Amino acid sequence: MTIETVRVPDLGGAEEVEVIELSVAVGDRVEVDQTLLVLESEKATMELPSPVAGVVARFLVAEGDKIKKAGIPLLEITVDGAVAAKTPAETGAPATPAGAATSGAAKSVQPARVEASKPASAPAAVRAAESEPESAPEPEPMVPAASAVATPAPAAEGGAAAQNPPPAATSAEIYAGPYVRRLARELGVELARVAGSGPRQRIQKEDVQAFVRQRLAQPVAAAVRGGAIPAVPDVDYAKFGPVTPGELSKIGRLTAANMHRSWLNVPHVTQFDAADISELETFRQTRKGEAEARGVKLTPVPFILKACAIALRDNPVLNRALAPDGAHFVQREYFHLGMAVDTPRGLLVPVVRDVDRKGIWELAAEVAALGDKARAGKLTTNEMQGACFTISSLGALGGGGFTPIVNTPEVGILGVSRAAVQPVWNGHEFMPRTMLPLALSYDHRVVNGGDGGRFLTQLVALLSDIRLLLM
Repeated sequence: MTIETVRVPDLGGAEEVEVIELSVAVGDRVEVDQTLLVLESEKATMELPSPVAGVVARFLVAEGDKIKKAGIPLLEITVDGAVAAKTPAETGAPATPAGAATSGAAKSVQPARVEASKPASAPAAVRAAESEPESAPEPEPMVPAASAVATPAPAAEGGAAAQNPPPAATSAEIYAGPYVRRLARELGVELARVAGSGPRQRIQKEDVQAFVRQRLAQPVAAAVRGGAIPAVPDVDYAKFGPVTPGELSKIGRLTAANMHRSWLNVPHVTQFDAADISELETFRQTRKGEAEARGVKLTPVPFILKACAIALRDNPVLNRALAPDGAHFVQREYFHLGMAVDTPRGLLVPVVRDVDRKGIWELAAEVAALGDKARAGKLTTNEMQGACFTISSLGALGGGGFTPIVNTPEVGILGVSRAAVQPVWNGHEFMPRTMLPLALSYDHRVVNGGDGGRFLTQLVALLSDIRLLLM
């Protein structure tokens, strides 16, 4: 009889993971590779499989616990004559989500170092923020409060005092760590209005979250002369018929918060065009046999990725990131493109890296692999970070066009709709051509209409004559 201790695998770059599900109970018999529990970071989940067959002896963590380092023991399994495998933390091998982590036996187990979970009643934006780690508690030099770049909208007359309380800090200097300042920026909180509960009135994470809860609980005053955004009325839908209440998933809450922040902060402009992909489609059909031999599906997406990388190279303004102060930018010299994937868990955006350096077949294989991992909930955090530009393709679902929302801090996103055969005048007669609708949305603070027009025109040319992708 031996005891197998299952530990936290390498977190793959995530700063913190949460135990969101215990898939078995103490006393349950488990088989090799059976899921024991599920860990979740901001956007990725990891199903932790059992490395051995045996009986669950005890759990060292509970649902809702948050963990910040690899190697922490999670549970113990009583094994009959089994030889324990090594954990990724012991061997140095990187962990992969949803089934790749293994663990080893331990003769003595230290108590798990976890943090108690936060109450589940927080607003969506606050709960999403609670998944991030707190900064070090040591006091830091005071920094001007002007680092909070977003401030709540002013309230209408008659409700100004309730909606916008006077600043809690009268001094231009306040105590707050880097994480708290970042959290405040993400939630649109002016730190000068938050009362600190820490030593020397230092503002803690909980202070910011409490401020947001308080503001969300207050009714928004009716807009007077555009002074405030009117509140959405709370409707009792049950009086109209049967209803079923529900809650957005963690992915859904994060997506909603990110899209809302982008829509409120970014002045969006969308330009439309259509690419004649008749020759591209003919070429794809001729390569079906080779695609089957390679074990990949050759869709238009790899060609669109490649064309976007070239257009970004030649139109670098769309490969910038605007600094929070609105006066500076970073020019990216790499070409990592996000591709939106519709999954049962919500919208995920895996990132294809160094698109400019890869060929069509390599891109086709990577697109398929990332799409499969996204739908299976096995993407790592690293696989969803670092994009310069995003492509949202709804061609498989239908529709003639849509206006995508920029995924900040990117400054552009391409919407791709379903291709359709249309009559096109060639100067002599109408000819049937396969036309692909494109919609380019961009941040007008960074990208002007001329920049967007040149990018989209080049993209149309590249997709209409794929020989240009080689140049």
